[in-house]
Amino acid sequence: MRSRGARLTSSAAAWIAIVGAAFFVFRSEQLLSARRAALRAFDQSAREAVEYLADVRAGQQAYLSIGQGVTLWMPKVAAMLERTAATVDTLRASAASLEARQLLVDVSAAITELSNVDRRARDYLRAGEQLMAGDVVFTEGSGVAVAAGRQVETSRLAEYRSFDAEETSQRRLEAVALAGAAGLSALVLAMLAFTPGPAAIRRAGLPVSAAMDRHADDIPLRQPAAPTTALGDDIPRGPGAALGAAASLCTDFARVKDLAGLTALLPQAATQMGASGLIVWLGNPAGRDLRPVLAHGYSEQTLARIPPVPRSANNAAAAAYRTGSLQIVGAPPGAAVGALVAPLLAAEGCIGALTAEIRGGGETSNTVQALAAIFAAQLATVFSASADAAPASDSPGTAARSRVVSA
Repeated sequence: MRSRGARLTSSAAAWIAIVGAAFFVFRSEQLLSARRAALRAFDQSAREAVEYLADVRAGQQAYLSIGQGVTLWMPKVAAMLERTAATVDTLRASAASLEARQLLVDVSAAITELSNVDRRARDYLRAGEQLMAGDVVFTEGSGVAVAAGRQVETSRLAEYRSFDAEETSQRRLEAVALAGAAGLSALVLAMLAFTPGPAAIRRAGLPVSAAMDRHADDIPLRQPAAPTTALGDDIPRGPGAALGAAASLCTDFARVKDLAGLTALLPQAATQMGASGLIVWLGNPAGRDLRPVLAHGYSEQTLARIPPVPRSANNAAAAAYRTGSLQIVGAPPGAAVGALVAPLLAAEGCIGALTAEIRGGGETSNTVQALAAIFAAQLATVFSASADAAPASDSPGTAARSRVVSA
């Protein structure tokens, strides 16, 4: 990664991934918006169809009411039946779910039957058989109209269920696209951050041209260079040493088997990032409240007093949880403590966040940001296996323990 071409290629790949993910999310939201508008139109037409059926039923009953003009109501009922049939045909053509289309086919058949009932009632009325006409209207006609109205309402609910399933699937694809782009970008940032520049090569005692020619595309794992960052007294100095230490810690994360082992690795992660405190927050892809499950630099009493953080909260942890992107909280004027929040991104979506309290302005360092993204990715791998399995009533320690064991 010392060659300019390799750096440009990696940066271009990261930008392509980011732009591609953004375009995918944009198109996905457009499709969902169009589908939502169609659902609203379907809902409105379905409600109108139910009202038309009720009007048809009332009009037929008016045939038998004293003082009502039969000749006045018969054309009105015929017009309402035609309008109802046309509305149901439009609904069937616009229905997105198979269940709704099948129900509306049954409604069309019911409207045809209702027309036959209306015709028979008129014939009885013309023949002067009021009792037979009343029996047809109040027994057969009312039952058919009520059943048809219920089927229209059921088709409306089926459309809502279909849209909810479609939206959930689309949101999952958006989360995967964003996570992939974020992961690639974090990897490119890490490689660029750990690549020594000409000044570091000169401090190592090598000519710049010779070093570039010998290892044009290598990522150094060890390099006896002077410190290139000032993140903390215990942090490995030089990009090669920092990358080696990070790789070693990632290997330890992959081999962790229990909660105690994971807790023991947090101090090392904090040391490499120059953080005075770390907290691992867990939720789930469905958006359950964030809860602190592991911490370094805080007492058990302090951790127990920290309340859950809702996904909609106005803070950096909730923002990282919602957006799946790294959040940087700069130190306020007169203070020396800033913070970083890295999302825990799994294949199914964001399942939590890693918060780091950093002193001395280290939160603005590309190296620290890359390390936070790397360690968050490792934690996401550890916890994602059962991120949805632990119920909301589980205590933070129990939930974390179950996740680590299953991982």
